[in-house]
Amino acid sequence: MESPAIKAPGALARFFDGDVWHSFRNSPMAVVAAVIAALCLFSAIFAGWVAPHDPFDLASVNLSDSRLPPAWMEGGTRKFVLGTDDQGRDILSAIMYGARISLFVGFASVLLSMVVGVALGLLSGFAGGKIDALIMRVCDVMLSFPSLLVALLIDGVGRAIFPNADSTLAFGVLIVAISLTGWVQYARTVRGSTLVERNREYVQAARVIGVKPSRIMFRHVLPNVMGPVLVLATIHIASAIITEATLSFLGVGVPPTSPSLGTLIRIGNDFLFSGEWWITIFPGVMLILIALSVNLLGDWLRDALNPRLR
Repeated sequence: MESPAIKAPGALARFFDGDVWHSFRNSPMAVVAAVIAALCLFSAIFAGWVAPHDPFDLASVNLSDSRLPPAWMEGGTRKFVLGTDDQGRDILSAIMYGARISLFVGFASVLLSMVVGVALGLLSGFAGGKIDALIMRVCDVMLSFPSLLVALLIDGVGRAIFPNADSTLAFGVLIVAISLTGWVQYARTVRGSTLVERNREYVQAARVIGVKPSRIMFRHVLPNVMGPVLVLATIHIASAIITEATLSFLGVGVPPTSPSLGTLIRIGNDFLFSGEWWITIFPGVMLILIALSVNLLGDWLRDALNPRLR
């Protein structure tokens, strides 16, 4: 009698039995950071459903409610838990909507940086020669300028070329400005890993049997160099969000009609010394929580994917 075939475990079952999930469960800091990041992400994505008010609906904004303190302070009301700004908008709702914009710009710029950087780094490391030298010299030039200065320059040039741009085009210019300062790290990281992988036996075997170089790069080499890229992308999300907040704080970021966390901090900064501290402090706390939780997750992921630390 033949024994029944044993069904191979699925990808999800292998993940929960793997070293990464085991490392995550045994790291309290990673768990707390993941919970905070998940709450921030949930409140931003579903701000239209979970936010108590719509801060950008002019029909619901009342100027008589402006500069109300948080609910636990004298003069506060439960209707506005974290108080209101100078226009009567609910701070809690504005933070949720603002975090949505900051996270969108951060994720989009990191994704664009990763696609460009991984492609150029893979080409540089695999092809070598003059192509490698050219791409690396471009990286050296980009690294010689401060990232914020390059972002300001690109954003200024974009605004000069498209002075009457709508909000969609303005977001595109901002994402490109942040991406042009971040792809270099991915290119250098992938190039270093590709230089090691291209001399492996499986690459040599693929060349012998006549596999095209492009197929070797993207089908065989790319999956083996994505570990460091994922760690770098996780950490880069926090820096991209902070860069966007800095640009918005300086008044050259997202459009005023769609304020992000940086815009809210800039608006509240005008009232910081007049006693209405909550207008700028709470958006700043939200920005810190997002950046800190993502950075802690990036640090944990770096250690979890490092076989020397297992």
